[in-house]
Amino acid sequence: QEWKNTFATWDPQDFCNISKVVLPTDTYWSPPIFILERVNGQNSNLDYMAVMHNGSFNATQPFQVTLTCSLIILKFPFDTQTCNLSIASFLHPAVEDLVMKTRRTPAEMMKDSQSYFLTDGEWKFTNLSIIEYTEGLDNGQFSVVTYVISMERRPTLYVLNLILPTCALYLLDMAVLFGPISLEEKINFQIAIILGSSMLAVILNNILPTSSNKPPVIGTH
Repeated sequence: QEWKNTFATWDPQDFCNISKVVLPTDTYWSPPIFILERVNGQNSNLDYMAVMHNGSFNATQPFQVTLTCSLIILKFPFDTQTCNLSIASFLHPAVEDLVMKTRRTPAEMMKDSQSYFLTDGEWKFTNLSIIEYTEGLDNGQFSVVTYVISMERRPTLYVLNLILPTCALYLLDMAVLFGPISLEEKINFQIAIILGSSMLAVILNNILPTSSNKPPVIGTH
């Protein structure tokens, strides 16, 4: 966060050329901001901010949060999800007191986010866009900055553990059904295939994300 306070300025030449000091965050006023989609989180212990001689304040406070996000899993496991992270301050009207702006462009934020996102897990960070707007609430207009985050699921694990075995079972079923073998052997093969399909159905039920809207296509076939 960066902001200016015209009442906290000084001439460095009058104070041994000191142009920057670090103070606790409760020493001066700081903008109270909220993450609208936040469910819970853990704040850091970096309760300090840097004050420049021209009245510029700079506060960095990393923290980890859990956000709510509406998932569309119709194309699971080849789906792409978009989640919002909205930062606002509903204690100060945007027009009168506080207007929030982003310091860096979406391209710069995208580059930084990719460098921070070091995990090679299920999701792949694909895009980041920024929207600045004002939100009306209780006869007031408040400044909001929304980061739109796009994540793409890596489907390799699901293809190897679910889709390929399912296709193999269906191909084996067709081969046994139309193959030149006896009826007794066909029945035995069919029972084995049904048991294998049941096991895959149990695995599919455990790994499919829950959804109250449209279920995944892979779960309806």
